[in-house]
Amino acid sequence: MIYTLVVVLVLVLVTVWVVNLPIFGKVPDGVRLERIRKLSNYKDGALENLSPTPMKPDNVSYWDMIRGMIKGNKNGTPPQAIPTVKPDFSASEKVKIIWFGHSSYLVQVDGLNILVDPVFSERPSPLSFIGSKNYKGTDFVKPEDFPALDVVLITHDHYDHLDYNSILKLKDKTKRFVTSLGVGSHLEYWGVPAEKITELVWNEQTTVGPLKFRALPARHFTGRLFKRNQTLWSAFVLQTSNNRLYLGGDSGYDTHFKKAGEEFGPFDIAILECGQYNAYWPLIHMFPEQTVQAAMDLKAKVLMPVHWGKFTLAMHDWNEPAIRVVRKAKAEDFKITTPMMGESVILDETYPSKEWWMF
Repeated sequence: MIYTLVVVLVLVLVTVWVVNLPIFGKVPDGVRLERIRKLSNYKDGALENLSPTPMKPDNVSYWDMIRGMIKGNKNGTPPQAIPTVKPDFSASEKVKIIWFGHSSYLVQVDGLNILVDPVFSERPSPLSFIGSKNYKGTDFVKPEDFPALDVVLITHDHYDHLDYNSILKLKDKTKRFVTSLGVGSHLEYWGVPAEKITELVWNEQTTVGPLKFRALPARHFTGRLFKRNQTLWSAFVLQTSNNRLYLGGDSGYDTHFKKAGEEFGPFDIAILECGQYNAYWPLIHMFPEQTVQAAMDLKAKVLMPVHWGKFTLAMHDWNEPAIRVVRKAKAEDFKITTPMMGESVILDETYPSKEWWMF
């Protein structure tokens, strides 16, 4: 009996300690929570997607998902180091985009630097010893390497998009954080001054110098601990002085892409997820073929696929997303750019397309 009580007490203490780790962030409260509760897609204590979006099909159990992840895939990680290019952070007259793996990339335009979903820790996980480690070669850039940042844009609060340690290292060199409503609660908890944070709801817009950022619906979910969907998830339209970019964040396929294309397209480029998919969770991430269709729905001139190439968060081969999305783009005769990590994409000028993942 005493032994059982001791075990229970230890488990309670460990749970309390873990829950209070700063990396988990802080759920919205106060004025921020009241703003969330007024949203039309806030129901029964949580935010919802525009379309019904269960995490898994009815015929799939969570045990099926866990068993699949435990089984793993011998081709789930690359057999050698990922080739990269030393990034060129010098100013460009045209829009320049530099990808750093997964969903982290820098947009340089109109003299401003915008860093999207920066994740530069070893693992996209709340604990440093749990989860997929970044692929060999992909740690070629660190937060300290970046020039002064005008904007850090966070699409949502998942660990592979909102990284605690990266934010700590970037917050003092960043003028403004633009994100989805509720995510500011995490940022403030980590020491980002409230006056530097702008939180948007879907279809809301903010201006940073000559740039306009508009949040649009995506089909996904959020959460860093036990409760899901307490903060919003978004895609963003970035309007520059001469170009329009669609920054997709994470999203399953749905009609919101076509609606965005009709209302705000055409886009000069669409940066969309194409990895970490599985039939076990078909509605919250796109399959590569859907990524191409989404770009077509958006009326994008060029597709740049991301959300792959750095971490193993699903059961497919590590390079399958790139193989499938390129194959589909070629079949549709749709322009696609697949830069190496660190390589520059320059709108209307340079669209790298080397299939560097074929090894």
